[in-house]
Amino acid sequence: MQNKGIQPSRLLKLVVLALMGTISFVLFFLNFPVPLLPTPYLKIDFSEVPALIAALIFSPVAGVIVEAVKNLLYLAVSGSGDPIGVTANFVAGVMFIYPVALLYHKFKGLKGLVFGLITGTVIMTIGMSVLNFYVILPVYAWFLGLPEMAETSAKTFAVFAGVLPFNMIKGIVVGLLFIPLFVKMKVWIEQQQSKFAAD
Repeated sequence: MQNKGIQPSRLLKLVVLALMGTISFVLFFLNFPVPLLPTPYLKIDFSEVPALIAALIFSPVAGVIVEAVKNLLYLAVSGSGDPIGVTANFVAGVMFIYPVALLYHKFKGLKGLVFGLITGTVIMTIGMSVLNFYVILPVYAWFLGLPEMAETSAKTFAVFAGVLPFNMIKGIVVGLLFIPLFVKMKVWIEQQQSKFAAD
């Protein structure tokens, strides 16, 4: 029996996703805090852009894979002692990217993308606010040995003064950057879609 192994198209797809994940990892370090927010540790970056491109070419799952590669690389290279923050970044990225790709593939074109970016921003903003209040901040409080972080007043302030506006601003900023980029790359993205669909 002949062992075909990995098909060339599937292998190429894996290479592309790994490359996108690496680019996303590099962009992760180009970040800046949001002025006036009392949470300087929350920084905007553009690492979701390669994941969005992969998700538009292939599928929402491809975007999730790129996000996973980015965060695993960061965890490995930085030696981060903060697995909670890395996990939160991954979850936030998935909440943003998955709806964008899902709606883009459903409706196609710029209108589908814009609708997806708005939906992804809303889902990420609300989802991360709820997760921070009930899961992430309490886990951080336990991890750092600071029980006061888990108090309702402290969590409420952190969410409404930091997490919620940050994720809303991040979604808007990334979306405003990605829309003109998509317009420039639209033909190329559609060519890649056709190429991989035909393989």
